[in-house]
Amino acid sequence: MQRWLLVLLAGLLVCASVAPVSGVPTANEPFSPGQSLTADQCTFPFETTDGTGTTVNLSEEPERVVTLNPSTAQTMWEIGAEEKVVGLTKHAMNLDGAEKRTNISTDGQTINPEAVVALEPDLVLAPSSQMVTEELVEVLRNAGLTVYYYPSAESIDDVRERTRLTGQLVGECEGAAETVAWMDEELAVVEAAVDGHERPDVLYTFFGYTAGSDTFIHEIIEASGGTNVAAELGIAEYEPVNEEMVIEENPDWIILNTNSPDLPDSPAYDETTAVRENQTVVIDINHLNRPAPRIVYAITELAQTFHPEAYADARASTEATETPAETTDTSTETATPAAPDAPDDLPGFGALAALAALIGGLLAAKRRSERSEEPKP
Repeated sequence: MQRWLLVLLAGLLVCASVAPVSGVPTANEPFSPGQSLTADQCTFPFETTDGTGTTVNLSEEPERVVTLNPSTAQTMWEIGAEEKVVGLTKHAMNLDGAEKRTNISTDGQTINPEAVVALEPDLVLAPSSQMVTEELVEVLRNAGLTVYYYPSAESIDDVRERTRLTGQLVGECEGAAETVAWMDEELAVVEAAVDGHERPDVLYTFFGYTAGSDTFIHEIIEASGGTNVAAELGIAEYEPVNEEMVIEENPDWIILNTNSPDLPDSPAYDETTAVRENQTVVIDINHLNRPAPRIVYAITELAQTFHPEAYADARASTEATETPAETTDTSTETATPAAPDAPDDLPGFGALAALAALIGGLLAAKRRSERSEEPKP
């Protein structure tokens, strides 16, 4: 076992990436936050500046697009631009029809630049993450490709702006505006439901880590009517969870995701209110860990979990007073789960941290398995 871990560590160390850049992209003709772009505002040539400070020029509307992260692939599907996607990563294979596109991932957790170049895309969409670094972007640019590099998404507003900007980059402004409007309508129902209600203490844990402030997951928890105990403790971005923290905060609810759906094997967790009262919830990783429009589903599910009666009342009130707007087609997502590996779309969650989390999870699973095989007294 020890030898196997060393081999895994050595292999993944090669893939370790640098920290993502921060900042907000600007454009020569930028939209204002909250502005709804219309089809006639999607004009080309289009020029903008990306997260690396590089000027990105698009002489005409892109017809062939490669996405380097599942969040951007999801966004392309949601805004109605999926037909333009010719390549995506293996972690976006849950999207309907994704199997017809070229998988640009390697057998490990990295992206194959040669596969991207071979597709001859008009545009490569590259959101910052542990596997999409400025170095990778430079490699692709040196090969003659046009690449837009998104800074890290740290909030729901960032997801909205990414969605609008993606629509502007690929010529789908109307679809992007409709998607953001749908997000805002659904979030308004949640806001009405949780307003004035007591907020339960909530801990999100995956592979032994948690999400603190300066993460969009923190905003998901807060928007759904919970209090993120990690942020209350001063944790920023993604850090390991220790037993003292769990004991001290004693969360009312524990959130898990479908890639890490099991509670940590720890007496500290066993003594929490969440575990004693069976208050744990597993959220689809494609909705929780992807800074893309479907975070709305995670927020809605959590709001229904934390405040079921209030959410039902808010939903009923909305449906009684308004005609439901046309929403994005949710049937485009299949039941295929993301590969059970380290997170690939969380900004600030470095490759080394992901590796440590993955090994920790595997060791915990091994310990549980060994105990289950012990002879009973």
